[in-house]
Formats: sequence, C-alpha cells, structure tokens
Amino acid sequence: MSFLLRKKKEEENTRILFATDMHGSEGVWRKFLNAAAMLKVNAAICGGDLTGKMIVPIVEQDDKKYAYYFMGKNHIVEKNELDAAFRNIRGIGYYPYLTNSAKYEEMTRDSKKVDEVFHEVMISTLKNWLDLIPQKLPPETKVIVCPGNDDRSGVDELVNSHKAVLNGEGNIINIDETHEMVSCGWVNPSPWKTAREEEEDKLEERLEKYISKVKNKENAIFNFHAPPYKTKLDDAPQLDENLNPIIQSGSVVMVPVGSKAVRKTIEKHQPFLALHGHIHESAGSMKIGRTYCVNPGSEYAEGILRAFLVEFKGTRISKLQRIEG
Repeated sequence: MSFLLRKKKEEENTRILFATDMHGSEGVWRKFLNAAAMLKVNAAICGGDLTGKMIVPIVEQDDKKYAYYFMGKNHIVEKNELDAAFRNIRGIGYYPYLTNSAKYEEMTRDSKKVDEVFHEVMISTLKNWLDLIPQKLPPETKVIVCPGNDDRSGVDELVNSHKAVLNGEGNIINIDETHEMVSCGWVNPSPWKTAREEEEDKLEERLEKYISKVKNKENAIFNFHAPPYKTKLDDAPQLDENLNPIIQSGSVVMVPVGSKAVRKTIEKHQPFLALHGHIHESAGSMKIGRTYCVNPGSEYAEGILRAFLVEFKGTRISKLQRIEG
C-alpha cells in the first residue's frame, strides 16, 4: 500500500479523548486540553463532575498578610505569595476566595452567603476553563462536556451559552458523519445525595427517552456518567452508617454501586462504545455483549489526568489506550 493510501486510510479513523471527574482541578483540565491537542483528536469529551466541592477563604489581615486554612493547616502568606497559594488550592479542586475579615465573618454566620459565594466562584472558574478551549485546540476539534451528579444546575446554563463547548446532557451530538453520542450525567442514588440522582426506574426512563433520539444505535456512543452495575467499573468502598469505609482483615471492603438501569440499556441497545465515570477507584475496560465499556477513573486531587484514547471506524475499535499523566 502506498504512503498516500495509508495516510488516507488513517485519516478515515475517528479519535476521541475521554476523561471525567475533574472536580475543579484546573491542572487536570489543562492537561486534558493539552493531551487532546497533542493527540489530534476529533473530539475531547469530559464525562461529568467538572466542578469543585468547596471554597477556601483567604482572608486579608490587619497587617496586610493573608490567612487561610488548607489541608489541615493554618497558613499565613504575604501578598506576593498569593498566586502560589491560589495554584495550590486550585490544584486539588478547591476554590480559593480572596476576602476580608468582615465578609468572612458574615459567611461564618450565614450558610446562604456561603452558597452564594460558592456559586459565584464556581461559575467564574468554570468560565475561565471554557475560555481556554480556543487557546488550546483548533476550531475543528469538538469539546463536549456533560455535567455530572456533583455539578449544580447553574453549570448547564453556562455550558449552553458558551461558544467553545457543547453540552452533552440529553442531546445527540454527531462525533463524525456516522457516529452519534448520547449523554446523561444523572446517576442512581448514592449516600451523598448529590444534585443529579434518581431511582433506577426514573433513570431508566430518562435514558430510554434520550436513546430514542439516536438514529443508529449500532454505531452509537453512550456517554453515561454512572457505570453499569456489577462490571468491576463500579466497585467502591462499602460504607457504614457514618459513611466511613468498612475494613475487614486490613482491607477496605469493595462492593458494586453502579446503575442497573445503565446496564439494562446497554444490554438492550448494544452500542459499540460506552463511556463512564463517577466511581474514581474502578478504572478499566470490559465488554457487555458487543459493547466496549470504559471508566478512566480519577485522581484529580493529585493533579493526575486519567483518560482513554479511543480510535475507531464504523463499529471497529482499532485503539483503546489508557492515558495517564
């Protein structure tokens, strides 16, 4: 085969990069965009839980120094050390919030004020993330995000309005001319009672409603945040009544916590590829019938990108490679 024919054949393949559960870690998001550019993918897909879980107030003191509590320690820094403090806090998925003593005292007295500040910082931080996309990637690369169970409702409004990104939730997105992707960030009930959880029967109804819009299920990609039940992609620590991991014989007891509705829809419709996340500890890939299911896992708190590079043509997957860095 000539070089030109080989090149043409390679160009017919579609490449996607899939990562999930970044939970506010700016370093992981930047690595995700950089990897997508380096690997020259057609689509970069973030499968859910983009946003962080808490703010870290950095309070200006009377002596013009700044105090904050982070990683179990009290910190006092000079003004010229603030940038480094911000980077460290953002690096593990928390949101630094610069404030003064009066506003900080107001936050300690009023939980509604804390929620207001959190929402404001969460949205502004995510907008900055999305603004990076045209700086890092060519315009022909599709960037798709699907808000996950930990993402509050305001995330959808921002994603829907931003020109550099597509919102996967409930939408059919054409990855290329022959492959559609349907996405769902909702999950089955968890002990944490997060923003997007529902009972299995309701989740199944939602999934079927979304899937009904897919024209060619054989060539479809199901991007469902919850992993399918009992697949080793959904093993998580078993918790006691205080939400602490149960330990037996010196080891944490692991149990399947994935969605039965997700498994049922995959078994029924048999897409060629299914993308999952939600359970950080259970990275891997496996098959349900003809469907390849993947969960890259997450180490966002360590600033490590975990992703899958998938290359395919038709229903044939030619590359299924885990990416870490």
